[in-house]
Amino acid sequence: MKLFLDSADLREIRRAVAAGLIDGITTNPSLLSKVAGPDNAREVLAEICRTVAGPISAEVIATEQESMIAEGRELAKIADNIVVKVPLTEAGLHACRRLRSEGIGVNVTLCFSATQALLAAKAGATFVSPFVGRLDDISQDGMQLIEQIVQIYDNYDFATEVLVASVRHPVHVLQAALIGAHAATIPAKTLHQLMHHPLTDRGIEGFLADWSKAGK
Repeated sequence: MKLFLDSADLREIRRAVAAGLIDGITTNPSLLSKVAGPDNAREVLAEICRTVAGPISAEVIATEQESMIAEGRELAKIADNIVVKVPLTEAGLHACRRLRSEGIGVNVTLCFSATQALLAAKAGATFVSPFVGRLDDISQDGMQLIEQIVQIYDNYDFATEVLVASVRHPVHVLQAALIGAHAATIPAKTLHQLMHHPLTDRGIEGFLADWSKAGK
């Protein structure tokens, strides 16, 4: 399963790239505004694209179909690995189909049902982003949605990849991998939680303590 970092923080991104831990990046207007503000967002995106070889999701802020298409075209000019994020609305699906016909990658985001994901695949989306954490927040089973989407896509051999989003903790990552999702996008905190285990730390401490005694 591919792991994407959900961040626009170049320090976090460079750390993950240096360790070889990530396959791409997802951003959104909220993440970019915290790092760059509205005036420098394109420069930050361009630097992220230079830092990470994989797909970099950049989201439109427009809500009307033609405006989404125009904004998506401008975002795609930043770098070849930009993937344009559009919301899962009727206008977003129209924009997805148009942008894909022009060879621009599209990530259809804010997906909350399997039928929405089916429509995204039929519109030719490169990725669909179901938000598992937000479903859990309202007492629905986010990972059950991932199971449904993966089964539907397998049934009909859709090329759209399931990019699990709104990941809150390492268990979400484990469940997504067991289900067979293509990718998950996770915050830096969760990425680093994946590699830590108290027994690993305890084992290292024990080895070092034993070695220090042997060296005397």
